[in-house]
Amino acid sequence: MDFSKDESLYNSLLLSLYLITPLTLLPLQFLSAPYGKHSRPGWGPTIPAPLAWFLMESPTLWLTSLLFPLGRFRSHPLSLFAFSLYLLHYTHRTIIYPLRLFLSTKPTSPVPILIATLAFSFNLLNGYVQSRSLSHYADYSATWPWPGYLWARVVIGTLIFLWGMKVNISSDRVLLRLKEEAKGGYKIPRGGWFELVSCPNYMGEMAEWLGWTVLTWSPAALGFFLYTFANLGPRARAHRRWYREKFGDEYPASRKAIVPFVY
Repeated sequence: MDFSKDESLYNSLLLSLYLITPLTLLPLQFLSAPYGKHSRPGWGPTIPAPLAWFLMESPTLWLTSLLFPLGRFRSHPLSLFAFSLYLLHYTHRTIIYPLRLFLSTKPTSPVPILIATLAFSFNLLNGYVQSRSLSHYADYSATWPWPGYLWARVVIGTLIFLWGMKVNISSDRVLLRLKEEAKGGYKIPRGGWFELVSCPNYMGEMAEWLGWTVLTWSPAALGFFLYTFANLGPRARAHRRWYREKFGDEYPASRKAIVPFVY
């Protein structure tokens, strides 16, 4: 298959990534996706959470790995480095995180097949856009404003990404441990970034894609970051509201949802 003439498809899907961002943000102001803390009946058949996470995140590994080698910049050092960070995140999210759910002594609520299908579809779209952007459509020949600008951007973006991934993974571990301690129920998370926000795991993931945007400096990466906020921001607010309703005054009112002191 000749991927050298797919610019029209790439541009259409890139535009779609920007269009679905507000279409995701608006309904999530009023409706929480029915999985995890917000699981509820009425959304059709479900599948176990570990299997759902593996299946719906899988395009980020197999699709991107198929497409990336077909790009003209597949051997460019910056392209390879950025792609390695992308794979690092999604190897954890697609394989390691579902394994932790599977091995947990307290099973996680099942995920509706509808939700898993929507997430799978997004990862198909986004995986295509990100892999083609990095390996084929990115501009690696730009003249930078001053000496060292590119390296400063790469270093800053990478540090933000790695910090975000650390926060994301460590926060998920805390939440899984608390669920086991509560014997399948819930306890108020405490310590670290949990003292400032209700969802430091989501904050960390947002930071990852912000750093990745700084590193790659592409419309595709920016679209991904904006969509991540549109998806996780409202869910973090729903989590904060859920904690307040469940624990009342015991839950610290000063904690924001996802951005310390702001949101």
